[in-house]
Amino acid sequence: MGQTLSEPVTAKDTACCQNTSFRVGSSCMQGWRVNMEDSHSHILSLPDDPGTAFFAVYDGHGGAKVADYAGKHLHKYLTKQTLYKEGKIEDALKQAFLEIDEDMREDEALKREQAGTTAVCVVIKDNKLFCANVGDSRAVASIKGIAEPLSTDHKPCNVIEYNRITAAGGWVDCNRVNGNLALSRALGDFVFKRNQKKSPEEQIVIANPDVEIREINEDWEFIVLACDGIWDVMTNYEVVGYIRENLALGIEPEEICESLMMRCLAPDCQMAGLGCDNMTVVIVCMLHGKPYEELSAKCAIEAPENLSEMEFEKKYTIEPNDEDQENEELVNQQPL
Repeated sequence: MGQTLSEPVTAKDTACCQNTSFRVGSSCMQGWRVNMEDSHSHILSLPDDPGTAFFAVYDGHGGAKVADYAGKHLHKYLTKQTLYKEGKIEDALKQAFLEIDEDMREDEALKREQAGTTAVCVVIKDNKLFCANVGDSRAVASIKGIAEPLSTDHKPCNVIEYNRITAAGGWVDCNRVNGNLALSRALGDFVFKRNQKKSPEEQIVIANPDVEIREINEDWEFIVLACDGIWDVMTNYEVVGYIRENLALGIEPEEICESLMMRCLAPDCQMAGLGCDNMTVVIVCMLHGKPYEELSAKCAIEAPENLSEMEFEKKYTIEPNDEDQENEELVNQQPL
């Protein structure tokens, strides 16, 4: 779980920004942890590609340097890609993640760092959304009140991740890579990227992101990006419902970020670490060229189906096919 304080640090670093397309609020809080290791970005219009928006959350572990570097530079790595200029955004995102990781590994100030970071970023260009992710920070959209996942957590027990880890010479113990790292993809964590017989995409831990692509329409209400300090405590459905209820009351997104973190903060550190992590939340409200008040009115309308959590998961989760189930059973049977 990491070292914790005797009392949580609840001071918050909160910001907001807005244009005709988005109303964005963000906040981060150190909480019970000894240090703050998160970073985040919200850029309404990229300097090298005006009109394209970029939002990201980076959850550092073992130190803040890698997360800070990624927060300042990943979007620059993206827009400089030839693939990006050719309109191949998905490929450009993957290349940007790999390049920034390699450059940090060669950087004198970073290459000896034992730290790493998750990275979940959203690029919105011409009403098309691209979400790239490594690790277990997460992005979720609210579409007519329904929680739509935009990323998938990378955990060592996932069959694809497990197979790559073991093929590269690693192992999984207590759902941790080599008994240490609780996620299987990250920027940094160079100690897990030393197999000279494997490509960067085949290492024990990799910086190669999964990329999800969506078309945005006026049914989209908001996007929330957050570190696992939030998702470990609340489900996608609960977070979307909480934000939607507050937006319906006309509360500004940055205030909702603050209250969401306080809702997830543990009263003490006796709950297996849940609610004791650093927390970062970015809420991107989709205005569609209309006043913020119209979004509030839209969120005041009850979601299409008032589903319980179990009903929601059953209705909106894709069931694994027989092959997936066999692979999952195979992972569970492996000696740890």
